[in-house]
Amino acid sequence: MKKIIAAVMITAILLTAFAGCGKEKTAQTSENTTNEVTKVTSGNALSIPTDELSENAEFYPVDVDGTEMEVIAVKDSTGTIRTAFNTCQICYDSGKGYYKQEGDKLVCQNCGNSFTMDQVGEISRGCDPWPILDENKTVTDEEIEISYDFLKASADIFANWKKA
Repeated sequence: MKKIIAAVMITAILLTAFAGCGKEKTAQTSENTTNEVTKVTSGNALSIPTDELSENAEFYPVDVDGTEMEVIAVKDSTGTIRTAFNTCQICYDSGKGYYKQEGDKLVCQNCGNSFTMDQVGEISRGCDPWPILDENKTVTDEEIEISYDFLKASADIFANWKKA
């Protein structure tokens, strides 16, 4: 009886230790986000709960008067909240100028340039995510709000988004 109990305990320990081995981690992308499309209309704002954010990018699909857009929100390595549009400052017009997360980087699907989460939302440097700067959003402990007016004014950078 003691041998059976010992065998069961060893099996349980081994199963626990090796749980998840051999399973592939999937890259987080805008295609597999669990966030539903938010329709933002005049007088409203896109609201992103800050408790959803970590060092993995979250992608928030938005529909502004029929224009499909997407916002990236993430915490950088210091815990600072960063936001950007999911479109590349250089490649946006190509139709493929959007990002997927691969490991701890965002990778442009047009040119292949990659960026760390610490680089999201920085002022234009070239081929990186189109920033949503502090003056274009309101951040509290509970949420990030991005106004309809700012989203609407930015809609032209999504004219060819994901259409190539």
